[in-house]
Amino acid sequence: MAHKIGVLTSGGDAPGMNAAVRAVARAALQKGMEVVGIRRGYVGLLSGDVIDVNARTVSGIIQRGGTCLYTARCPEFRDMEGVKKGYDMCVKLGLDGLVVIGGDGSFRGAGDLSSLGIPCIGLPGTIDNDIQCTEYTIGYDTAMNTAMEMIDKIRDTTQSHDRCSVIEVMGRKAGYIAVNVGIAVGAEAAITLEEPYDLNKIAADILKAKKNGKTHFLIVVAEGVGQTDVIARTIQEMTGIESRVTVLGHVQRGGSPTLRDRVLASEMGYHAVELLEQGIGNRIVGLKDGKVYDIDLQEGLAMKKPFLHKRYEVLTNTAF
Repeated sequence: MAHKIGVLTSGGDAPGMNAAVRAVARAALQKGMEVVGIRRGYVGLLSGDVIDVNARTVSGIIQRGGTCLYTARCPEFRDMEGVKKGYDMCVKLGLDGLVVIGGDGSFRGAGDLSSLGIPCIGLPGTIDNDIQCTEYTIGYDTAMNTAMEMIDKIRDTTQSHDRCSVIEVMGRKAGYIAVNVGIAVGAEAAITLEEPYDLNKIAADILKAKKNGKTHFLIVVAEGVGQTDVIARTIQEMTGIESRVTVLGHVQRGGSPTLRDRVLASEMGYHAVELLEQGIGNRIVGLKDGKVYDIDLQEGLAMKKPFLHKRYEVLTNTAF
């Protein structure tokens, strides 16, 4: 049984990380464990930047975006020499286990630590939803809702000026945000890495819709595609319709997490503590068929996540 555990957030921040930290802390404290918060991810672990956590430490954070433990990327932890330093610090701090909230890069570090004897549990915290072994990641729902609300506002000015707005959403190499948001805002198209796209067809469809009386248009582009400005310029040249680019950027990472993200983060955090209580490590907590479960860390990272092809079809066949 674990008597003292640590919790950290690593990589890009995501709404709901605070809810996960809170759940881990409160569950562990209820089970009689000591808890330390490690600040700035693996960077803080290597330097010993930790704080003692009690019920009051995590009080009033469930509704806050970002992460109260701060986060950072740690190139040093990609090498086993850095991981061994992290292991030595865990031993020095007396940690029997570690909860790592982050993405696939953070999980690889957790797997390496687990191989050295520190049981680690990964909680998927990323707005991209690109962790293969889980249907939803912490922060994904909030990011989509934020993007939808921002695009709804952009539509107002797009409509006022008879424009085409080409809007870049986050998602790195994953188009999940783009497709879902594209459907939700009634976009003419969503352009992602996972599906081939044809600007000639998109332009033709826009002109067809214009002929039928439509005066304004929305196109959502996943950031991993790149060249959003080129896409907008090409559409303008093909259609003669003024096309403007809006990059939503890091606004999608911030804000108060939605109910879904708060509940998901809380359930996952609780499950992580249950695993560490039994001395179990090297696991990723995920969501499968709507239920929280856990899977071997390496097996989870090796899985390939299916794209939303059917949902993409819904978008392309209902846009005009």
